[in-house]
Amino acid sequence: MEWYVALLIILAAFFFMEFVAWFTHKYVMHGFMWYFHKDHHIRDGRKVERNDFFALMFAIPSIVLIYYGWPAFDYRFYLGLGIALYGLAYFLFHDVLVHERVKLFRGTQNRYLKATITAHMDHHKPHTHSNYGFLIAPMRYYRDAFSKKS
Repeated sequence: MEWYVALLIILAAFFFMEFVAWFTHKYVMHGFMWYFHKDHHIRDGRKVERNDFFALMFAIPSIVLIYYGWPAFDYRFYLGLGIALYGLAYFLFHDVLVHERVKLFRGTQNRYLKATITAHMDHHKPHTHSNYGFLIAPMRYYRDAFSKKS
């Protein structure tokens, strides 16, 4: 497989996962699996949450695809890699930067990240049913962040 095809597969899987995450967050986590997600909306400093079950749920397809695609480095390997990279980006953004469950670095001056963090924190406000994405927020947050003078 040509390197650029592999890269396109990785990028497509990565960006498709944002849609999968949004859909799952809105209709599964805030739906019939609320029991597992609910404790994430209660910020009390716990390091382990029932919500962490979803990380495992998302990791399984990535592991299976990488495992079966490994011998030939075929499309399955690159799909699994794209999903895994999304998982890493999600972890670094959501658990490290936003909620500081792992204290690697604090705060940011990056307007994109600040806007996305604001959208996620608004999602955590009581009775707010919006902003279900993780790495991409509604456009109004970016307009606000980029219209302010730094």
